[in-house]
Amino acid sequence: MNHTPSPVLITGGAGFIGSNLIMHLLDATDWHIIHLDALTYAGNLDGWGHYRHHPRHHFVHGSVTDAPLLQHLFRQHQPQAVMHLAAESHVDRSIDGPAVFVQTNVVGTANLLEQAHHYWTHLPPERKHAFRLLHLSTDEVHGSLLPHDPPFTESTSYAPRSPYSATKAAADHLVRAWHHTYGFPGIVANASNNYGPRQFPEKLIPLAILNMLRGTPIPLYGDGSQIRDWLHVHDHARALVDILERGTIGHSYIIGTGRETTNRALLHLLCSLMDEIHPRADGLAHETSIHPVTDRPGHDHRYAIDASHLRSTLGWQPRYELTQGLRDTIAWYLDHPDWWQSILDHRYAMQRLGRLP
Repeated sequence: MNHTPSPVLITGGAGFIGSNLIMHLLDATDWHIIHLDALTYAGNLDGWGHYRHHPRHHFVHGSVTDAPLLQHLFRQHQPQAVMHLAAESHVDRSIDGPAVFVQTNVVGTANLLEQAHHYWTHLPPERKHAFRLLHLSTDEVHGSLLPHDPPFTESTSYAPRSPYSATKAAADHLVRAWHHTYGFPGIVANASNNYGPRQFPEKLIPLAILNMLRGTPIPLYGDGSQIRDWLHVHDHARALVDILERGTIGHSYIIGTGRETTNRALLHLLCSLMDEIHPRADGLAHETSIHPVTDRPGHDHRYAIDASHLRSTLGWQPRYELTQGLRDTIAWYLDHPDWWQSILDHRYAMQRLGRLP
């Protein structure tokens, strides 16, 4: 992407990954951000500090399902690029209510592509050549690996197994279809599990941290043998900028650390760090609060990432080692109780989601 003063349209910027991405861009670049977010339960502008009214940050409340609004934003702001992060993202919620996932992740992506394609078609040649759309997706589109299967790469076939991953797979295919059919400059990025500051507490790591802070049991799905690759959100933000600026149009990039960790081992590591940073008043180890619960329906057993293509072509490397990244994450939640307490008071009571009758 050629550098120009034109703004970048970011959808879904009030969520976990989006907010960290925007803050990174405002700190590390001179980009102007047009930020579109529907402010659903997981969207949050609280605690943004100076970023909220930063002179290069323009927030618009709205949804990617609103085609006239998208048309207006392209016409008014003339973005040079789009970073599409708007999505429903929690697997458990997709089990409880898949329809909203289809509406946002599939219909919303189709709306965005249609409006972006119309806008791109009418750009002057130099700006048309520089324009691109980066769609953020998930490694979950590839399904579940067996213990000895090789890690996911950009050539791994799609085999989504939850309503969430199926809708993200559909969105990926739409971006590729717009590229192959219309020549539209789309790129897809598939990332592994993220963690870090500002993550909504329904997800595993913040849920465990807040349960420890509140002295309540820490749920562990099944036997905890599920394997994941954990990517710090700040490393993810750097990767997305690299891909947008220097990635190849029409290609996909898979993002992860290449380190596999079981959910059980992850929780025990979190507990040991909390024992150091925030010991229990009764002197017991935090791991004594780990409580196995009924597994999630259709829970994928293993995800693993081979990000060698991203490393070799764009030079990206993760900077956060898991232990230090978790330590920093715990510190953030300890330092921002008003942020998460407001969520627990008004939007999420830390109840179990995604349980079939």
